[in-house]
Amino acid sequence: MVEQEFDITSCQELAVDHGFVVPMQLFWPGAPDNPDMPRAIPISANTVQHPIPTLKRALDFGKALRKAILSYPEDIKVVVLGTGGLSHQLDGERAGFINKEFDQYCMEKIVTDPEALTKISRRELVEKAGAQGTEFLMWMMMRGALGDKVRPLHANYHIPISNTGAGTMLLECVD
Repeated sequence: MVEQEFDITSCQELAVDHGFVVPMQLFWPGAPDNPDMPRAIPISANTVQHPIPTLKRALDFGKALRKAILSYPEDIKVVVLGTGGLSHQLDGERAGFINKEFDQYCMEKIVTDPEALTKISRRELVEKAGAQGTEFLMWMMMRGALGDKVRPLHANYHIPISNTGAGTMLLECVD
């Protein structure tokens, strides 16, 4: 990652939140005690303190992560999870804000043209997705790690009672 000009911070202990724990429980019920659960490497990106990374930076990070994964000397299977809500704002004047059209646009473009999403500025992301919608950065990191072409195997969009645009996608690398 450093060769790709990303400065990485590592730590021996990392308190993880629902963005990591919930997907792990869904994929591997009983995690972390499930013996079938693979080794996991959480990657955390700043989605809170401005200036946050741009969507382009997040996509580029994912591309660098792909190179790092492909450089691994053993032939292994890797699952890359991009977690975090789509549009939502939890507090302030726009508390409860959800932008279904923007969420669906992002879910389409993350498959067909993720580079188009990099044109969305930080300010526009907050305007269109809400203050906490910046979590979409994690989706972009995931997408960059998958390579140029993906095949969607499953997609679902739902607005649960939690007032968070929620999407689920299963994408398969084609190249």
